[in-house]
Amino acid sequence: MGTAKHRAIDMIRRRETLERKHEEIGRDLELMQEGMDLNTATDEEVGDDLLGLIFMACHPVLSKEARVALTLRVLGGLTTEEIARAFLVPVSTIAQRIVRAKRTLVEAHVRFEVPSGAERVARLSAVLEVIYLIFNEGYSATAGKDWVRPALCEEALRLGRILAELTPSEPEVHGLVALMEIQASRLGARIGPSGEPVLLLDQDRARWDRLLIRRGLAALERAGSLGGALGPYALQAAIAACHARAPTGAETDWPRMVALYDAAVQLAPSPVLELNRAVAVGMAFGPAAGLELVDDLVNDSALKSYHLLPAVRGDLLRRLGRPEEARAEFVRAASLTENLRERELLERRAAECAAEGIAG
Repeated sequence: MGTAKHRAIDMIRRRETLERKHEEIGRDLELMQEGMDLNTATDEEVGDDLLGLIFMACHPVLSKEARVALTLRVLGGLTTEEIARAFLVPVSTIAQRIVRAKRTLVEAHVRFEVPSGAERVARLSAVLEVIYLIFNEGYSATAGKDWVRPALCEEALRLGRILAELTPSEPEVHGLVALMEIQASRLGARIGPSGEPVLLLDQDRARWDRLLIRRGLAALERAGSLGGALGPYALQAAIAACHARAPTGAETDWPRMVALYDAAVQLAPSPVLELNRAVAVGMAFGPAAGLELVDDLVNDSALKSYHLLPAVRGDLLRRLGRPEEARAEFVRAASLTENLRERELLERRAAECAAEGIAG
């Protein structure tokens, strides 16, 4: 019943959004000049037209910031003020991004269509990237007073579910939906009574949303059933599934997670994935093994200002009984984050390490 309700709501929202955006796209992007009467779409055409909007808003000719802004404005139905507030930037900045994005699409003669073949594959990657970027900003806000912004997660999930319905044979679409469903299941447990962050291993797993977990696992199964090796999003979803299936943190299958991270890093190399793999290695084979991998990443320019690098290093040092070194890492991590709640958490962990050093 819950699944049916969500599907019905998504269908209603999709049709309402399409009706509203048919007129807006026709006016703003001047597509009507090509003789395209979008307002005559039948129910059977709704899916193809909406998919065309998604691919247009996420066209690679636009910058990543412009894709996000245009996607939320055109497909999410958010106002310019709401988008600016979500990403903590001036309203004028978002307005300019949207105007420039529309102008760029017109000047580049981007067609209102769902591309095929190699172009579709290339464009689909951009679509998935933008949707996940929106989700991540909601799951762990980069700045501001709130650590999570559930509304952004819900919007990304809505777009992902629609895309999965419209492209049922694309395994990576289902992989992304699976990843977002499973991660979204933890949102209620990620913050405490006063809005403070609660780390994964400290969360009350009874508060995890079991419906979202079941939906995520089902989407992951669909991704795997379509044949071929799992893609980057599906592999990350499989990693998230390891957490979802474990009754407690201690019962997590960390060795399997390391193997999944090995596959993910090989498929899509990324210093952030390498850092996450080091965390899994530290849990599976001890903090010393994890610290060795983290130390190899210290000089990586891509992680120079990434606050989670010293945060992870601090955690591993603390587990190794080196509180003074850990404290310094937590202090550094706190200085790098722009999120107030996360800074408070890291400062508190630094204070705990200082107390442990004195007690020792």
